[in-house]
Amino acid sequence: MEREEQSLSLSTPLCEGNGVGVDEKGSQERGISKKEILEEVKKQLWLSGPLISVSLLQYCIQMISVMFVGHLGELSLAGASMATSFASVTGFSFLILKHGSESSTLIANNLVCWVEDFLLMYCWKLKTQVHILEGWAIDGELHSEAAAFFSMLDIFAVGMASALDTFCGQSYGARQFHMLGIHMQRAMFVLSLVSIPLAIIWANTRSILIACGQQKDIAEEAGLYARFMIPSLFAYGLLQCLVKFLQTQNIVFPMMLCSGITTLFHILVCWVLVFKTGLGNRGAALASSLSYWINVLLMVLYVKFSSSCSKTWTGFSKEAFHDTVSFVRLAIPSAIMVCLEMWSFESMVLLSGLLPNPELETSVLSISLNTAATVWMIPYGLSGAASTRVSNELGAQRPYLARLAVCVVIAIAVTEGIVVGIVLILIRNVWGYAYSNEIQVVNYVAVMLPVVATSNFLDGLQCVLSGVARGCGWQKIGAYINLGSYYLVGIPIAILLAFVFHVGGKAKKATDRVYNEVIPVDTVS
Repeated sequence: MEREEQSLSLSTPLCEGNGVGVDEKGSQERGISKKEILEEVKKQLWLSGPLISVSLLQYCIQMISVMFVGHLGELSLAGASMATSFASVTGFSFLILKHGSESSTLIANNLVCWVEDFLLMYCWKLKTQVHILEGWAIDGELHSEAAAFFSMLDIFAVGMASALDTFCGQSYGARQFHMLGIHMQRAMFVLSLVSIPLAIIWANTRSILIACGQQKDIAEEAGLYARFMIPSLFAYGLLQCLVKFLQTQNIVFPMMLCSGITTLFHILVCWVLVFKTGLGNRGAALASSLSYWINVLLMVLYVKFSSSCSKTWTGFSKEAFHDTVSFVRLAIPSAIMVCLEMWSFESMVLLSGLLPNPELETSVLSISLNTAATVWMIPYGLSGAASTRVSNELGAQRPYLARLAVCVVIAIAVTEGIVVGIVLILIRNVWGYAYSNEIQVVNYVAVMLPVVATSNFLDGLQCVLSGVARGCGWQKIGAYINLGSYYLVGIPIAILLAFVFHVGGKAKKATDRVYNEVIPVDTVS
């Protein structure tokens, strides 16, 4: 096969000692042209739009399964919700980098009036739709401490697949096209090995949940559901490797198409397996597993037969097994970077159990969390675009354009945060009616949406900068930053504001507000 590849190695510096790329020494002198800025904006919007869609579509798989199970009854829904939550924090998070990080300490400083409300929001934003359903399904019987404990068990490898952002992205920019396929195979091999002990954990979900204090009937339902989800664990790891492989080549529309087909297929399969075969919640779990494998198959077929991947996929190679240490060396700092962040969130979940009536607060926050999880998909897509653009330009030894990409993505993130924030604030008095007819719920949502807006703005900046760090291979630096910001600043301030000063809305303690108001949550599915 004819290749136009430079004989560069990822182990060699991408820039000269003075920080100026080999081909860009004159770039700083001539400045940035308007045409270059517009071209960069177009490239990032072209990438981020489909990536946002892919994220939303993949997010829908588990949500659709739990929604179908919800029609089987309260116990089935509770078990499926618990199992999906358990799977999220003891499996799927192992295999990908979750970009849904919080800017909670900054929010707490700026929004002191809602500090204890925000503390709970800070804890639960990462829990996505299944935790929203948990609040409805079992009347507050779920223990947030158990979910936090499971998060801490396995989140060590959360960022392993994100190492491909650096390896594949810079290889593509350096025109080492055949290395993308090798990096992907290596990542698939490592993540498949990681999935084996996780599968053992999933197989023992029932015993683990009972040991952590969950109700026996719910634990049994969750254990059964989790066992039927084990095949999806291996598929999900392969899927994330394929996503990174295509994303770093700027091939995003085929991913969106594959994800869309899979989601539509999943709705049909869920309906058949849940209601027509009599499998019930087991059918929903099997449908999730089947859908993930269908998504993998569609993307494998595209990689195999598409001319767009003819240079980057040259078939299976033994070279993929020769240097797994290089992948692990970057994957481990990636994991630590995310672990320090995620563990800080889960420690807040544990602390939230000490607040008065946390179950009520968690239930009331469900609408806000659903909104936050949805709008977060926008900076998530921007983060993927930033990672791809920066890694490609650094691999091509064009740090000047990499810097331009960083400036552009920050500007886009700021604009997005402001626009989304304004929209959320404008609709705050009516948004609650989409979920409930209770005036108290609507009023509570109106109070929380400004918090969601501020969180989205700050989280968007953090999210895109995390993408930049991955594109540069700065995961180790990110780990140090997270250690200082979350453990030396964020958590101590959150503890002081929530438990020492007890600051609530308009000088009223949050504890008093909880006990003096009864806020029913009558959500509409």
